[in-house]
Amino acid sequence: MLIARPLLVAALALTTLSCGGRTETRADAPPEEDDDGPPPVTKPGPASSLDVLFVVDNGFTGGAAQRIMAQAIPYMVDRLVNPRCVNGRGQIVDAPPNLETQCEVGIRDFAPQTDIHFGVVSSSIGGHGADICSPVASDYDVTQDDGARLLTRAEDDTVVPTYQGLGFLAWDPDGAATPPGESSPIALGNALRSIVQGAGTNGCLFNAPLEAAYRFLVDPAPPVSIQVVGGRAQRQGVDTALLEQRDAFLRPDSAVLVVVVSDRDDCSIREEGQFYLAAQRLVGGAPFTLPPARSECATNPDDACCLSCGQPQGNCPPDPNCDGTALPPEDDPLSLRCFDQKRRFGIDFDYPLDRYLNGFRENTVQDDTGQVVQNPLFASGRRPERVMVATLTGVPWPDVAIASQDLAAGLEPATEVTWERLLTQDDGTAPTDPLMLLSVAPRTGTSPVTETELAPPEAGPLANPTNGHEHALPATLQFSCTYAIDPPVNCGGGRCECGVPELQPQNPVCQDPMTGLYDQVQRYGRATPAPRLLELVRELGPQGILGTLCAGTETAPAAPTFGFKPSVDAMMRGIRRQLVPFQ
Repeated sequence: MLIARPLLVAALALTTLSCGGRTETRADAPPEEDDDGPPPVTKPGPASSLDVLFVVDNGFTGGAAQRIMAQAIPYMVDRLVNPRCVNGRGQIVDAPPNLETQCEVGIRDFAPQTDIHFGVVSSSIGGHGADICSPVASDYDVTQDDGARLLTRAEDDTVVPTYQGLGFLAWDPDGAATPPGESSPIALGNALRSIVQGAGTNGCLFNAPLEAAYRFLVDPAPPVSIQVVGGRAQRQGVDTALLEQRDAFLRPDSAVLVVVVSDRDDCSIREEGQFYLAAQRLVGGAPFTLPPARSECATNPDDACCLSCGQPQGNCPPDPNCDGTALPPEDDPLSLRCFDQKRRFGIDFDYPLDRYLNGFRENTVQDDTGQVVQNPLFASGRRPERVMVATLTGVPWPDVAIASQDLAAGLEPATEVTWERLLTQDDGTAPTDPLMLLSVAPRTGTSPVTETELAPPEAGPLANPTNGHEHALPATLQFSCTYAIDPPVNCGGGRCECGVPELQPQNPVCQDPMTGLYDQVQRYGRATPAPRLLELVRELGPQGILGTLCAGTETAPAAPTFGFKPSVDAMMRGIRRQLVPFQ
């Protein structure tokens, strides 16, 4: 298929700019000092309230993670209202049944929380201007564009009652609010579980948890929609309903915990110019594919001539790759548009990670026009350390556990993680754990921690204890892990991936552990590597909390390693110093 070159050349030329002609860097400047020197910095006391925002992946494969997260909600609520006894590193050393029982070892984590807001948004915010995940698509579902607004739907599509109809749940056991909030931890937990699972699995193919969190918490003028005008995406209007939700949800003096739950990486496509083409499915009624990358991209994506063939080529030499034709459909499946973009397409279509780093730690940000404005998240004087970001994504737990053979010992703080195991290094060196290598083709290698080899697609059940085995599924990234779900789910009718014939053979989540056969029963959740989410946590330093979807195989709810309990423990350890200490 020939490319409509005028459409692409104007668009892809934008990649020489950081963000539509502006640079996403730290926007605030240090204050000028007067003759008497800078004023002393007064560190505020601990936060008396906590605002928790869940950002939930609601894509086709996200149901397993939603269910395990929902199962962890009662434990999370209990840890907040009946804090555990911990040692100096924040590890649990005693679990008294109630607040009247003294710690035999250690001290209480923090004071019992009596003022918490819980909100949930989904990772689906539409197609960023593309035809996919928009009302023009024949397969459009309204959950493909939740607009980063707070969710209130339950799994059965009923509406979960929220505090004063504002979209969030309010924990208020002392009745201090007017009107009072929820005083029953069981009722609170049940409502929150319903909303988390109500995110559903019909969301957008393009997963944008970082932009969803940014839009709800930070964006000075969150758009009502993204429209293509004159061939260029434009953010339309200001979502005043979202701003009202934000104003009600965020308290001026609160600590903020953002919890991203996603079994795939972030793909927050830039909402300007023609970057929307990364998600475009059709042009003129015909299937659309992107132009190829220049040859330099195959060996060095950082090369100055690593460009899209649809861009102006500048002083770069002629390239036989750039013959005016688009990639063939088999080389550009829509499901892989967010994979390895620079090497495959010569362009990064996503917002730079600095956008979100700045949003979570800087006093000022840039608006759509490039103007430096107050960051709404810090407008009240909230300090950066009061904002914590936790990611629960596809990380093999032995790679990040304090004791690699014992998940009960807990997960490493993000500042102590051996990141070389999880992420490609600046010099291009691949992660030392081959399970963390982004790849469509089956991988080989041995885990540096468990010393187990990756198993080929034809292997038997749990041949590799972390991800089962590699697969040969079409247009699907290899899994970094699988994890048991109880009870298993019957995917008949295509309700989950084991119900889709082409996604069933050699898929370890559909393999019967007793017979080795593949069927429509999904027994495991799965996740793929998520380098953007991991890089965010790494760069946030002490503001980052690293959790994992790759939980142990324990299925007994009372066990300390059940489901996402270790990740909840990591969250509590991450925020404890921002909360009022136990008296």
